Amino acid sequence: MDRSPDNILTIDALKTGFRSGRASRVLLNDFSTSVAQCQLIAVIGKNGSGKSTLLRTITGLQEALSGRIILDGSDTISYSKMELARKVSYISTEPVRVANMNVYELVSLGRFPYTDWTGRIDQANHQAILSAIEKTGMKEMISVPVGELSDGERQRAMIARVMAQETRLMVMDEPTAFLDIGSKFEITQLLHDLARYGNRTIIFSTHDLHLAMNHADKIWLLKNSELVEGAPEDLMLQGEFDHIFDSLSVKYDAEQGTFTFSNKSGGSIYIEGEGVMRGWTEKALIRTGYTISYMQTEEYIIVPSAKNTQWKLISGTRTDEFNTIYELLRFLKTTA
Repeated sequence: MDRSPDNILTIDALKTGFRSGRASRVLLNDFSTSVAQCQLIAVIGKNGSGKSTLLRTITGLQEALSGRIILDGSDTISYSKMELARKVSYISTEPVRVANMNVYELVSLGRFPYTDWTGRIDQANHQAILSAIEKTGMKEMISVPVGELSDGERQRAMIARVMAQETRLMVMDEPTAFLDIGSKFEITQLLHDLARYGNRTIIFSTHDLHLAMNHADKIWLLKNSELVEGAPEDLMLQGEFDHIFDSLSVKYDAEQGTFTFSNKSGGSIYIEGEGVMRGWTEKALIRTGYTISYMQTEEYIIVPSAKNTQWKLISGTRTDEFNTIYELLRFLKTTA
């Protein structure tokens, strides 16, 4: 067990799951690892693999079946609830159900470990709340009732709440689940910056493999009651992501680090040209079932360039021209 002072979290032979009388259902079996400070860790796995249970166990909200969790040098069972709330914060995927509370009041709940028994918000607490609201892009909605927020706005407010709690370890169960595409990347960038520059360690679950691959320092991959961990690139090279899908209709591209649907093969085709136009044309053709040839085929494509504003499909002495990739793909489909 690595208990380096650089580690904020050490997990020793942890077994997670559920107890029912004398019986127990194990979801994760005998997992040991350590988490360095200022890391962003993504937890990935199929539904039912135990992601939420693992996160709840780390935060002390659910009892471990066995093993130890060492947080900031001490076993989590040695902390009082208030002490633990100053060490680790948690956000779940469960809908927020609060009546007669606005965004400021919801975020202020994150300050409960630092207030007295009256819950009084002093100037220091007020500034922490405002900072969390501003960083999550909710400044303009500070007085809006939570019940009037969209799902995405409500999720941002919940993230602001755990940020206001100012713990060094933040645990989030699918924090971008209800966000639109733009907001999803903004929040992910925020988590990345908090880990990199804000002295926070963040463990979050996600179904978005692309997001995890591009932003996480480490991935915890849950499969068959085991947890495999490593840098995204390490797991990719080891072929670990091949196990995420059971369906034969889905293929994993180890070179691109992406999953694609297995389409009926459109054959092999050569592309003439370089740069962005070539790159996106190639992706579109692969998506529709073609393989890209690096030797000229009888039928081939010329992508737009400084001298050519259209896509050209050359087939023998015939040339067809297209203004968009969509038009090109439609033509290829009808003539296949």
